[in-house]
Amino acid sequence: MVILAFDTATPVATSALVRDGEVLGERASRASTVLADAHALLTEAGLGPEDVGGVVAGTGPGSFTGLRIGLAAARGLAFALGVPVAGVSTLQALAAGAPGAFPVIDAQRREVFVLRGGAAAAIRPGELELEPGTLCVGDGAVRYRSLLEERGAVVPPDEDARHLPRARFHAALARDFGPAELVDPIYVRAPDAKPAAA
Repeated sequence: MVILAFDTATPVATSALVRDGEVLGERASRASTVLADAHALLTEAGLGPEDVGGVVAGTGPGSFTGLRIGLAAARGLAFALGVPVAGVSTLQALAAGAPGAFPVIDAQRREVFVLRGGAAAAIRPGELELEPGTLCVGDGAVRYRSLLEERGAVVPPDEDARHLPRARFHAALARDFGPAELVDPIYVRAPDAKPAAA
């Protein structure tokens, strides 16, 4: 099956086209270009929209706006192409890209998103309890490099691909394809924007 996968939860959005486990193409850009990236991946692979058998979207946690863009794109594609959708945690995809690593996403507000007991949580970087030598990946690990390294963690160079939630891992982790409306984002906390007072 040909899977179109993408993640828009972090400032660098990733997309990939995968057929039966083989990566046909990948891109890294930003959330606003995810549909253009999907089109380019299909064109470069000599495929058309009718060849896509499923869509996989990153479910976060991450940027509220980025998540909404990615899930809206997944729902639109699922409706237009008549294909099922699966959601994959951005943190789990990061971990899959660097086996044994601890995924850390910048949550803004001087916090990071991490996995705690298998669930996503937002905590202050100074509250992380890490074993010396723990490999930390993700844009949160890059942002809080000095603090993490002071605690004995190992953080790859900023440009290392392991810091990106690469969509090829979303495709590999995807299970339970179904209706797009059943794929929910992992927000962890309320959005920054508040409704205006009447």
